[in-house]
Amino acid sequence: MREKNFEQMEKESLDLLIIGGGITGAGIALDATSRGLKVGLIEMNDFAFGTSSRSTKLIHGGLRYLKQLDIKLVSEVGKERAIVYKNAPHLTSPEWMLLPIVKGGTYGKWMTSLGLKIYDWLARVKKEERRKMLSKEKTIQNEPLLREDILLGSGLYVEYVTNDARLTIEVLKEAVCRGAHAVNYVKAENLLYQDGRVVGVEATDQISNIKRTLYAKKVVNACGPWVDTIREKDRSKTGKHLMITKGIHIVVSREKFPLKQAVYFDNEDGRMLFAIPKNGKTYIGTTDTEYDGDLARPIATEEDCIYLLNGIASMFPSICLSLKDIESSWAGLRPLIHEHGKAPSEISRKDEIFESPSGLISIAGGKLTGYRKMAERVVDLVCMQLNKYTPCKTENIKLSGGNMSTVENLIEEIRETGHSIGLSDSEIHLLTRRYGSNIEKVFAKVNEVREYVKGESSVSLSLLLSLFYSLEEEMTVTPTDFFIRRTSDLYFNRKEVEEQMMEVATIMAYYGKWSDERLSYELTELNQQLEIVKFMEGSTNLV
Repeated sequence: MREKNFEQMEKESLDLLIIGGGITGAGIALDATSRGLKVGLIEMNDFAFGTSSRSTKLIHGGLRYLKQLDIKLVSEVGKERAIVYKNAPHLTSPEWMLLPIVKGGTYGKWMTSLGLKIYDWLARVKKEERRKMLSKEKTIQNEPLLREDILLGSGLYVEYVTNDARLTIEVLKEAVCRGAHAVNYVKAENLLYQDGRVVGVEATDQISNIKRTLYAKKVVNACGPWVDTIREKDRSKTGKHLMITKGIHIVVSREKFPLKQAVYFDNEDGRMLFAIPKNGKTYIGTTDTEYDGDLARPIATEEDCIYLLNGIASMFPSICLSLKDIESSWAGLRPLIHEHGKAPSEISRKDEIFESPSGLISIAGGKLTGYRKMAERVVDLVCMQLNKYTPCKTENIKLSGGNMSTVENLIEEIRETGHSIGLSDSEIHLLTRRYGSNIEKVFAKVNEVREYVKGESSVSLSLLLSLFYSLEEEMTVTPTDFFIRRTSDLYFNRKEVEEQMMEVATIMAYYGKWSDERLSYELTELNQQLEIVKFMEGSTNLV
């Protein structure tokens, strides 16, 4: 699939070539394809490799931007949140978030109530999900672990939990289904010019080392933290530039932190932190610090983790977490537009489009929740320059896997089939949440799984079905792709990954006809990722 897509992009005269396969590039691909443009997309690593798999994993309405009086941003992302939920219901689920009101906090009861009410109005929150104000007693009932001596009450409002990497994959799959060409592990080595205008790229397949020349009428740079790298190739990195900041998240067992209720709270330094229960774990975030290290491999340091653990200790005094309790972590980079004199947390999360003298279009900034509107603005510009005046259609386009009434109804519809092939109720629920209405295609892989895996296997049927589906339908190239960006297991089921990685890698090697050297290389890469996400007790470097 990869090689064919790459070859096809070279043969076709593209209207638009997108560099970058994160959520922004994926959104642009879907929008442009749905308007009738011939679209190609290349990503130098795996799809969603960077920020789009290392976010807070919330499709949220931007409550904290209300605090910064960024009314327009709150209104836009609030509305976009509802659209993502409508078009990808399998990947988004409502999560009631508790906002404690404490003595000496940023806002008192009246201001919190007013702020949440304005937030509901700006974000057009539906009636059943509008904010509720709770007394101190009711707040403690909802979350008994909260610090009581400073607690005055709370506000309760809805956010949406998502899987950021899978959202990116589903957007891309929908774009490809509609005619786009997309390929991962292809790097834009050089930009091509004609009469001073950018007309394409020289690109190299990072797996096969095949080089191809790709031409397009318009080229868009949607590389997230690497946006300025492409602008440097274009010699157009002037004026505004990126400021990269790092946010880390840590995962602990629910046994160590038995949180009942997601909580979003003021840290002692004024930053907002959160703790969210998920799949038998509790994950905690986040930091916001300037970053100038390796863009591909940001890590959570001991200092980062201690900051979060101290924040938890302050708000949840009965919870005694130490570094050794951290099961996994991830660090993501925010590609923000630099604003002189502002601290990282104060910089706007708005997106901005830059057009260079060569015609290269770059987009930077923005948030996961607002990806569709970011794409719309870029494609509006592209269409205007190509004299193709077609309006955006993505507000009403169901993403791949999103064709259902509700997830619950779909689970009931496919439960009997799932049982018949040997899946438990919990596995059926997990797979349906992961793949939505594509679940029947996943189930259809069962005979292929049984053909490859004869006899006993240490890997569950549900994971094997995910593996074969991802290999054939989601351009999974490496075990790391699978365990991080197709399943998120490396973050939320790390110990299971350690037990299953050898068999999964061996199956992938057999399926892909890898050499022994390639298998050894991929296992080394996966082990390195395990070291990055796993906190080594006593280490001062890696979590």
